[in-house]
Amino acid sequence: MTLDNPDRSIIYTYIKTKPGAFIDEIVEKTGFGRGRVRHHITILEVQNKIEVHKDGRKIRYFENNSTYDEEERKIISALQNITSQRIISEIQNGNCDTNSALAYEIGVSRATISWYMRTLKEMGLINEERKGKNIIYRVNPTYENLIEKYR
Repeated sequence: MTLDNPDRSIIYTYIKTKPGAFIDEIVEKTGFGRGRVRHHITILEVQNKIEVHKDGRKIRYFENNSTYDEEERKIISALQNITSQRIISEIQNGNCDTNSALAYEIGVSRATISWYMRTLKEMGLINEERKGKNIIYRVNPTYENLIEKYR
């Protein structure tokens, strides 16, 4: 009954096919107004059709069918950000493992890399090891398989 509304069905289908979608993305991709999207998301949430995952400042939505556990939602959320995705990729590929090397390779400031690394470390996705004056970054081995799965 919840999906009888065509707008709600479109929003639900988008969330189902793009797990980890956030409100601005849904507004942009569906062409619906923000209030309209919020209204239908609230109904989908109340009806337990979707679940919410807070990713820092963003709230992301996932289909509520136990498809994604907390770890998977964390990985999917991190990989939706292109800079986080590139950082993880560069570290995994062995191309870059320091702040300076990542900043140079990705084309952003070292401060930007530091911000992303702090966030990725807080999520538990990145480990760091001090070697002399350098901090060497590694992807947390616990998440290697999930990162590969959702990359």
